Amino acid sequence: MDAPLTRTPDADAMAHSIVDRLNARIEKLPDAELLRLLEDTVYQERLRFEEDPPKEGEQRDIDEAARVALGAERALWESSCRRLVKGYTHEIHNRFSKRAYGLGTKVLPGVLTRLVTATDPTRLLSRDYDPDSRLIIQGEVELAQELIERGTFILAPTHLSNLDSPLLGYALYRAGLPPVAYGAGLNLFSNPVMAFWMSRLGAYTVDRRKQGRIYKETLKDYSTELLRHGVHQLFFPGGTRSRSGMVEKKLKKGLLGTGIQAWQENLAAGVEKPDIFVVPATLSTSIVLEAETLVSDALAREGKSRYIITDDEFSRPKDVASYLSRVLNLDESIHITFSAPLDLMGNKVDRQGRSLGPDGEPIDRARYVTDAAGKVQWDPQRDRVYTDRLADGIVDAYHRDNVAHTTHLTAFVAWELLARKHKHLDIFHLVRIDPSQRRLSQQEFLAALDRALERLDELTTAGRIRQSLSFSTDQARARAVLEGAIRRFSSFHARDAIRLEAGDLAVDMELLYFYRNRLVGYGLEESF
Repeated sequence: MDAPLTRTPDADAMAHSIVDRLNARIEKLPDAELLRLLEDTVYQERLRFEEDPPKEGEQRDIDEAARVALGAERALWESSCRRLVKGYTHEIHNRFSKRAYGLGTKVLPGVLTRLVTATDPTRLLSRDYDPDSRLIIQGEVELAQELIERGTFILAPTHLSNLDSPLLGYALYRAGLPPVAYGAGLNLFSNPVMAFWMSRLGAYTVDRRKQGRIYKETLKDYSTELLRHGVHQLFFPGGTRSRSGMVEKKLKKGLLGTGIQAWQENLAAGVEKPDIFVVPATLSTSIVLEAETLVSDALAREGKSRYIITDDEFSRPKDVASYLSRVLNLDESIHITFSAPLDLMGNKVDRQGRSLGPDGEPIDRARYVTDAAGKVQWDPQRDRVYTDRLADGIVDAYHRDNVAHTTHLTAFVAWELLARKHKHLDIFHLVRIDPSQRRLSQQEFLAALDRALERLDELTTAGRIRQSLSFSTDQARARAVLEGAIRRFSSFHARDAIRLEAGDLAVDMELLYFYRNRLVGYGLEESF
């Protein structure tokens, strides 16, 4: 099928549509509120300029907006808002290329996946090497394939690494799903080669340093316009990479909310395929490239971690190359799990695209946003409630389809044992205990790991989590899990989360905390 991205309007057309949306809103704003909207953007942008020099034209536009805000002419306030929106739209807009997409999905992601998942470097040149045997794509793939014929979909994955986007792009291609547009941090476009490919593979720029309301509204309007044009999208609802390593529990709902807005506009316009579906996806890997930087940031004592990290391992090409070469020896797959699709109110959807109620019976979702005559009834407060329900449904899916790896379970058990030995310490002090206190006897650890494995099996059978812990003999399972985790931890990080030392286990508390967090919330600690 033709890539829906080919139907995206050019930047000027998008800017025109988004300005129209802005006009519809500002016409309803009283003077004081419109002025606050403009002043907020001027203030936030000038704060940003103090840390990041403005690009050509940015300073001029903000200075002009500040000058206009000092006056009393509403027409000039509106004109300044429109000019800012046009500039933001041109910055955000992607330049998708179907030709580049064809090359990118067939060549670049495959090379990346071979590097990430190969167990033997010599096999990279082998014709019989199959990267798909190392990248496991599972879940409700067939259902997602059927639903894309009935409407537009939003892919909503978990987020741990900057490598997630190319892996997801490859997974979509291998799953027989169409390309998606997705927001990528502006810092990732600093490399001109990466910028060329990312923009042509569907990425549009998101500058998270911009905190002004006009920019945020422009970003949401851009997303709404894409959905209105039938462009499938990818949002990371967590907003940014999980600093602590935890599966996301709270989501940012701004972009998610554009789905219900676009759907209702489709209904009101009577388009042929108005429906928009949400497909949660969970990425699970045994090792995370940026773990050391992310966890250090999560544990920062300043009280607030940085929202934007521009100096982590991914930003340094040598570190990425080192990571890719070292993980050649890994023998555990990367898992991408597509969860059951949801409608925009958090209900599950069947193969016919019908929403299902709590009892599993089909419901008419359109009647929740229309009157008896089928006319859309606009209600922002109601829509926020529906988006909250959708976010809850996505979080539930993340936790059900999270895949436990050896590194996660060993880190969890080791952390819990040490936390119990130092009950008087909080997390911040626990990660800084003396190395002499970061040791565990193998016997004690393996006994606790055995019990945790039993509990994990129960959770897996109950459908509360997935796992990737298959070994040949139950009798040696705990030791095999430990040995596998130690091998994987040593594949990249300069500091091993767990290592053997004089017959005992010595640990790095920060990395232990990061990988342990992937299994928080399942009650595993109750098993030992």
